[in-house]
Amino acid sequence: MHALGKESVGLKKRIVVTGVGPITPIGIGKEAFWEALLAGKNGIERITRFDATNYAAQIAGEVKDFSIDGYIDKKEAKRMDRYAQFAVVSAGMALEDAGLDLDKEDRDRIGAYVGAGIGGIETMHGTYERLFDKGPERVSPFFIPMMIANMAAGQVAINYGLHGPVSCVVTACATGANCIGDAYRVMQRGEADIMIAGGTEASISEAASAGFAAMKALCTDHNDDPAHASRPFDKNRSGFVMGEGAGLVVLETLEHAEARGAHIYAELIGYGSNSDGYHITSPAPHGEYQAKCMQLALNDAELRPEDIDYINAHGTSTHMNDLCETEAIKTVWGDAAKDVAVSSIKSMTGHLLGAAGSVELIAAALAVENDMLPPTINYDTPDEGLDLDYVPNKARAKTVRAAISNSFGFGGHNACLVVKKYQK
Repeated sequence: MHALGKESVGLKKRIVVTGVGPITPIGIGKEAFWEALLAGKNGIERITRFDATNYAAQIAGEVKDFSIDGYIDKKEAKRMDRYAQFAVVSAGMALEDAGLDLDKEDRDRIGAYVGAGIGGIETMHGTYERLFDKGPERVSPFFIPMMIANMAAGQVAINYGLHGPVSCVVTACATGANCIGDAYRVMQRGEADIMIAGGTEASISEAASAGFAAMKALCTDHNDDPAHASRPFDKNRSGFVMGEGAGLVVLETLEHAEARGAHIYAELIGYGSNSDGYHITSPAPHGEYQAKCMQLALNDAELRPEDIDYINAHGTSTHMNDLCETEAIKTVWGDAAKDVAVSSIKSMTGHLLGAAGSVELIAAALAVENDMLPPTINYDTPDEGLDLDYVPNKARAKTVRAAISNSFGFGGHNACLVVKKYQK
């Protein structure tokens, strides 16, 4: 394989994934998440977080059995929106998974890039209700710090005492991938030894559900059959299903990880980010700039398309996304497009919005480590022009030398990440 050893990188530091903390509708923690992926588990059910009886979309991928125990003080938790709670717990799980003892590390060299597509919308909804019902003097002093989108990153840094670069990327559904990619760049420049990075989201709420439905983005024709609602690349796909969760990862410089004998899931070797500059919600025709973004990531990784064995697709289950992403893959891979495996875990989790990119990067890293491909479930009817290998319905064993994970967000934000098997 071309340049997989990264010999020509020069002074750029090599960056590896050493810890993962997925919180998803199909499972919490690495083992539960990975087992559910390989089993093709469905995480979509009727909404319980509010009464959705009168809503066009009444189903979502909710996180079940979420607990702050062992990670956040109960009093502090009340001063955090659910999206920030997800981030703090996900970070804690990732740090534990990485086997990091922060007391033995230089916290000035550890940072966090954690973003959310929307932020504290549940807090905002509750505050507006209180404001209109009881007046301005009844608004909580914690309203603003609970609602603003940077507070997930802030709370992760506060809870774990991190003093390196801490920031928040907000790029809609590309947020999680951009956070990881930007953290990767920080580390390549030598500004941190360890970064906690990824996205979080908890927006299964009245306004978000109504808003996404109003713009015809949500699946509204499977309220009585939630298990088959999210069907990426299938001819009968009819919109995405909203999900929630978080997917923070621990990134380390290779030298730091090796020095402490860390377990390495995969090496992060490529990142591409660009913009369609086209429309607030629709992708550019034929996925032109999505293709360019994938090519940017491959160039950064110094790989050819044929070096990639698995594409973790954005795969939202909307008509335009799945078509444009397929066209983009064909643009980059050409005749080899039929040979690369492509799957969308959104078929199981729903669309985790700002958390999607990082949860899917975790799935890609685990695919690289375990040589297993998560399936695209609910794939029953092929669609004209969508003729790639979408790993339909069942997980598959396959040697995965390298994988790319795609994330495309409203506003035309594109972000692609490349991971490969770690080799000394």
